[in-house]
Amino acid sequence: MRRAVCPGSFDPITNGHLDIIARASKLYDVVHVAVMINQSKKGLFEIDERIELIREVTADFGNVEVEAFHGLLVDFCKQRDIPAIVKGLRAVSDFDYELQMAQMNNGLSGVETLFVPTNPTYSFLSSSLVKEVAAWGGDVAHLLPPVVHEALVERIGKK
Repeated sequence: MRRAVCPGSFDPITNGHLDIIARASKLYDVVHVAVMINQSKKGLFEIDERIELIREVTADFGNVEVEAFHGLLVDFCKQRDIPAIVKGLRAVSDFDYELQMAQMNNGLSGVETLFVPTNPTYSFLSSSLVKEVAAWGGDVAHLLPPVVHEALVERIGKK
């Protein structure tokens, strides 16, 4: 069985993330979406909320499993016998950082990293940017799956 992981914080998941996960789901039998737990950062959405939103927007793919992880991604991969990491690249600046991570991960465990160029429609998109624009009242509906947009609007409205 061909398995891969798409890691990230997904706070919240955007159409750009979803595009990478969808493309990976066509290449692999099982795609694990690993939602990073970073205890030094306070996310807009709790980990359980992110997981539920991702499960909802990836349900139609049929081969995506979503769970939280804390620690080294290579340990997550070893525990689940996952030989590949799939990462989207938006720009050259992403490549510099991601190449270092890929080389480190491979050196630590032999896990390979597959870089997927982002759909040009989403080349500027990040969760941080979406949250900032939404917080200032900007329309980000076209950048998020509808259920995620609803959750974001509700959350920002409460702040």
